[in-house]
Amino acid sequence: MTDAACLLVIAKAPVPGRVKTRLTPGFTPVQAAALAEAALRDTLRTVCDCPARRRVLVLDGEAGDWLPEGVEVVPQRGDGLDERLGHAFGVDPGPCLLIGMDTPQVTPGLLAPVLAEDAWHDTDAWFGPAADGGFWALGFATPRPDLVRGVPMSRDDTGAVQRDRLVRAGLRVRDLPTLRDVDTPSDVAVVAAQARDGAFAAEADRIGAFVASRT
Repeated sequence: MTDAACLLVIAKAPVPGRVKTRLTPGFTPVQAAALAEAALRDTLRTVCDCPARRRVLVLDGEAGDWLPEGVEVVPQRGDGLDERLGHAFGVDPGPCLLIGMDTPQVTPGLLAPVLAEDAWHDTDAWFGPAADGGFWALGFATPRPDLVRGVPMSRDDTGAVQRDRLVRAGLRVRDLPTLRDVDTPSDVAVVAAQARDGAFAAEADRIGAFVASRT
């Protein structure tokens, strides 16, 4: 393995009413924020367990006690998500892989291909598709914010449009496995079952037990 790559995590601070709003009304805003914090904890733990050159959280909001040591924090910039993603790729001039906070089931093993010694040999970009048609991971050997800006976000063809832009720009693209984002209430149980040892599954279980006790 090598430590040549920078790992970026783009996320919102887990504040009720501002994060994971699509989880309501299935969950309350407080429960949605708790799930978001748990997902962020799992994601950052995975990043810290990887042999990266840098670990950077590109954050909308203020960091809390969920931030582990060894992770730098820089603020998000830009109006739309595409602009914010583009800005994130300006954080580091070298090879970078960016992931979100919506896939707490991510593991060092899933990210290992991007951190392997041959990760960037004959490869200009890495792409991780999401089951909902978006993407959970995007990496560049050399930052290309221009290939992210202008991509329509939060649509069922976002991933296809993004990958097509990479290919049309002449980049050699390698793919990561498809993962399921946590965006809607139905995603919570599915993803929790895939990451039983993490904070996200524990929080989902806690909320489920609380709801059951109230009915």
